Amino acid sequence: MKRRDFLRNTTFATGMFFVPQFLKAFEQNSIHTFSNKKVVIVQLKGGNDGLNTVVPYTNDIYYQQRKNIALEQNGLLKISDEVGLHPSLHSLRNLYDKGYVSIINNVGYPNPNLSHFRSTDIWQTASNSDEYLQNGWIGRYLDETKSQPYKAIEVDESLSLMLKGKLQNGLAITNPKLFYNSMREPFFNAIISNNDTHLSEHNLGYLYNTMIDAKSSAKHIFEKTKTTQESNAYPNNIFGKQLKTIGQFINSGLETQVYYAGLSGFDTHANQLNSQERLLKLYAESMEAFVKDLNENNNFDDVIILTFSEFGRRVKQNESKGTDHGTANNVFVIGKNLKQQGLYNNLPDLGDLDKNGNLKFEIDFREIYATILDKWLEVDDARILNKSFSKLNFI
Repeated sequence: MKRRDFLRNTTFATGMFFVPQFLKAFEQNSIHTFSNKKVVIVQLKGGNDGLNTVVPYTNDIYYQQRKNIALEQNGLLKISDEVGLHPSLHSLRNLYDKGYVSIINNVGYPNPNLSHFRSTDIWQTASNSDEYLQNGWIGRYLDETKSQPYKAIEVDESLSLMLKGKLQNGLAITNPKLFYNSMREPFFNAIISNNDTHLSEHNLGYLYNTMIDAKSSAKHIFEKTKTTQESNAYPNNIFGKQLKTIGQFINSGLETQVYYAGLSGFDTHANQLNSQERLLKLYAESMEAFVKDLNENNNFDDVIILTFSEFGRRVKQNESKGTDHGTANNVFVIGKNLKQQGLYNNLPDLGDLDKNGNLKFEIDFREIYATILDKWLEVDDARILNKSFSKLNFI
């Protein structure tokens, strides 16, 4: 097996991290100057119902198609004469009122796929719907900039396709101290310190060098973060803890530029009202705490937060008081200095659906990626996305 193929597919099974190529990017040195700009990507996993998140409360079709699950006008958080936010998004509304939120509607891609796994792959790789890529758009960003792996971190126990490149992968870690302690285990130290090990330079010898860099990487992250005081203001749930960890990384000055986290549970085929209410409240409260933490540490100016879901839901409710898999959806962009705040574009046209009764997309999600890559991270978006896309004006 070729050494790059071997390393790209290797996982040290501690349950806490994925160890890809580390630090030196092996034969390559970083060519991308470090920038303070950060991107935090959040996935609402399962396909969040966008119509009950950003609600067209004056649209009769919305109420006709959702007799049991439509949200009443008087309970909404109204942001215009036609649009209201779900009542559970009160904390997000606070950010909205400060000018920190841009809502992009009708986001999708041509020939949409309604499978969770396939649609997630499409969003993570920035591929066409009939194109199967083995590397993600953030992984290709690492490749293009010849960056160290910790320039992209997923706060989870395993690494998603989004952060896997052809030559370089990001890092998955839930706790910097545990990551550091794991790399100090006798198993790893024995391999690293064993001078009698006869390893071919084209296979395990390459892994040997990688592990040395992995140990160095773990120490670097731990040393950076251990002096940073953690905020206690976050909600005590899994998603809140993910954002708390990202906040700790950012406030410590760690050189990471892209973070990825996720909140699961949005596949609401039945009894949607209660589930979505709970999840959106959890999302909004955690996000408000995160923004407050960054602001208090003077780091929010350099952070853009992107929230997406792999697809929306069908316009018409089903017989189980839920919604089935749909297509286009809304995307939240959160930042301190957005060029276009509030509603970025119009709500979907509920009277003009596709043949399956789903929303038609207006904005290709890769236009959002291209905008972030070009205007925020200042790299060649066309090389990373394998195609040139129009840029939007939210930053």
